[in-house]
Amino acid sequence: MASKIELHLVVGSPTIFCNMQTPRTEFAQALKAIANERGLDPSVIVETIKEAIIAAYKRDARERGEDVEEQVFTVEIDPKDGGAKVFQDSKDVTPPGFGRIAAQTAKQVIHQKIREAEKGAIMDEFSGRVGTLISGMVLRFDGPDVKIDIGRTEAVMPANERIPNERLSLNQRLSFLLKEIKEGLRGKEIILSRADPLFVEKLFAREVPEIASGNVIVKLIAREAGVRTKIAVASSQQGVDPVGSCVGRKGVRVQAVTNELGGERVDLISYSEDLEELVKASLSPADGLSVKVSKKDKLAKVKAPDDQLSLAIGKDGQNVRLAAKLTGLRIEVEGTGENLNPVTEDAASDQKSA
Repeated sequence: MASKIELHLVVGSPTIFCNMQTPRTEFAQALKAIANERGLDPSVIVETIKEAIIAAYKRDARERGEDVEEQVFTVEIDPKDGGAKVFQDSKDVTPPGFGRIAAQTAKQVIHQKIREAEKGAIMDEFSGRVGTLISGMVLRFDGPDVKIDIGRTEAVMPANERIPNERLSLNQRLSFLLKEIKEGLRGKEIILSRADPLFVEKLFAREVPEIASGNVIVKLIAREAGVRTKIAVASSQQGVDPVGSCVGRKGVRVQAVTNELGGERVDLISYSEDLEELVKASLSPADGLSVKVSKKDKLAKVKAPDDQLSLAIGKDGQNVRLAAKLTGLRIEVEGTGENLNPVTEDAASDQKSA
């Protein structure tokens, strides 16, 4: 005669066990309590229990020499007392003495399924925060990658998303850009970044209310992480100074961003639809420049006074290189006096356009 498997859920722990004699339990209440505690849908737990019981039944049947792999089984669970039965084609096939085996297998599977469901719920929560800033604490170093504690779970900052030469220490709390959620070797992973240009933009949005409100817009941004960033900003409201808004009184806003970036230099310029004016601004702090732009060739030819030439080019060509990234143009810079050897930089692929 088929026996009845009675499942008991213990509140405060995703534990399941069987009892063949206890007549009734507060199954529904216990199930609801666990679901609320774990932030799960009760139906997820019930389906997990059913899958576990079927898995246990098939394993037990294989040990008895029965071929049940291609057969379809269903499980019914009494919502009042947690009693469970296995059916095949509406026939109760729950074997005598099956309860202990079912409970042990169910316990293992339920632990796994609940962990998966919890991780899925966490990933769903964080998927809505992709592209925003998030606070986290350095947990450990995994080779060149860094594991970050972000509260309910861990995230990873890969080596290519770190600021070069930035020294991190355990338990250090920092801001990060939640860049993406992608499939890894161990399932979905939350990827954080401090090297992405968008990280700098979001830092300004945090520090500058005019950006958060939309009165100031970040139009273009180019970055060499850990060294220098150039940002072109514009105003959507008359009377609002976009650069002044980002700098803040006595430079307090831009300094807050620079501090978060570990001293990385940030150049703020006014955006212009006039490419010649944009190129001039992007080559700041150089002054007195003459610019001619060929839209067809995507080329800007710049002439700089000899005393401004080194500023326009920058150390190791950094200033003109970032200007090329920012504007999306190839830029040639040459002096107006004795130094007529041009320096050329091409636009890079990580240029962000409006």
